[in-house]
Amino acid sequence: MARLLIVHHTPSPHLAAMLDAVVSGASDPEITGVEVVREPALSATASDVLAADGYLLGTPANLGYMSGALKHFFDTIYYPCLDTTEKSPFSYYVHGNQGTEGATKSIDTVTTGLGWQQAAPAVVVHGEPTKADLEECWNLGATLAAQLMA
Repeated sequence: MARLLIVHHTPSPHLAAMLDAVVSGASDPEITGVEVVREPALSATASDVLAADGYLLGTPANLGYMSGALKHFFDTIYYPCLDTTEKSPFSYYVHGNQGTEGATKSIDTVTTGLGWQQAAPAVVVHGEPTKADLEECWNLGATLAAQLMA
């Protein structure tokens, strides 16, 4: 069975709504043969990454950068996973009130260094997520999970 690892930092109700939508999409009953695993960014390990077939990352944009928690995740897994996870599919979602460009650029830089392949466009939400934003998050989860179906 394929495994989709969702690594997230969810400190706000807006990010919680986005995470719930992503998980709901990834767990859609029509998607079979994919185990969806959620791990907070501060507790996700290289073993979690090595056991997964694809990755979905979620973070707030803090001071124009990804959260410190997601940065810690990348710092922890980078070298242990560098060669082994190359070409793995991934995508991400970001929430911010403004200035999300630095967060997206930093995620793109690290995942490029890891050799991961972006499998769906990132979802970036400013302010309170709308119904359309949450549908985009649902589609993001469903897209990543569906790509992992055997």
